[in-house]
Amino acid sequence: MSETKNILSSLDKLFSSVVMTPRREFLARGATLMAAAGTGGVVAKERKAPVQAPATDKDREYMAQAIKLMRQAGVVDRTGGPFGAIVVKDGEIIGAAGNSVLRDNDPTGHAEMNAIRAACKKLGSPHVAGATLYSSCEPCPMCYSTAYWARVGKIFYGAEWKDYKDLFDDQAIDQDMKKPMAQRSIGLVELMRPEADAVWQEYRALPDKQRY
Repeated sequence: MSETKNILSSLDKLFSSVVMTPRREFLARGATLMAAAGTGGVVAKERKAPVQAPATDKDREYMAQAIKLMRQAGVVDRTGGPFGAIVVKDGEIIGAAGNSVLRDNDPTGHAEMNAIRAACKKLGSPHVAGATLYSSCEPCPMCYSTAYWARVGKIFYGAEWKDYKDLFDDQAIDQDMKKPMAQRSIGLVELMRPEADAVWQEYRALPDKQRY
C-alpha cells in the first residue's frame, strides 16, 4: 500500500509540472520547425505586436488629413475610391496620397500603397521602420501586406471594411484568402516547382544575398 502511494505521489508531481500548449500554438510551433528544417535551420524572425498606446490629439490631426485626402480622391477629383493615407515618421509626414486606381488604371493604386511608395522613395529605402500609417479606412489585405513588408510600426484606420462592403471587396477578399486553395475564387495551380526551386537554391548560395 505504501509503495502504491509513493507511485501515485510521484505521478502527481510529474503531471503537475506539465504545461499544456494550446492546439493552435502547438501547430504554429510545428510549422515553424518544419519550415526551419526545409531551409537549413534558418527561421524568419517572428514579429511580436508591440503594446499600443492610446491615440493622441496629434494622431487625430494626422487622421483628419488622411480623411481629407480620402474625400479629395473619391468625391472631388474622382481619381479612385474614397481612400486617403499618410505615413509619419519621427513627427514628419513622409508620404501622403489618395486612391488613384481610376486615374492610373492601376489596381494597386490604393492610398496606402501610394503613400508608402512615396515614403520609401523619400527615405531611399524599401523600409520605413518605426513609421505610423494613418489610413482613412481599414487597409485591405494587399495594403496591410505592403505595410508589413515596409516595416510600418503602427496603423491607425477610420472606417471598417463592413462600412463599405456594398461598394468594395476588401472584406470579401479577406474571407476568400482564408479558404483552402481549392475553394478560392482564383484558381491556384502549382507548375514547374522544381525549376523554380532550382533558382531559389542558386539565390540561397549567393554569399551577398539580400533579405528584406
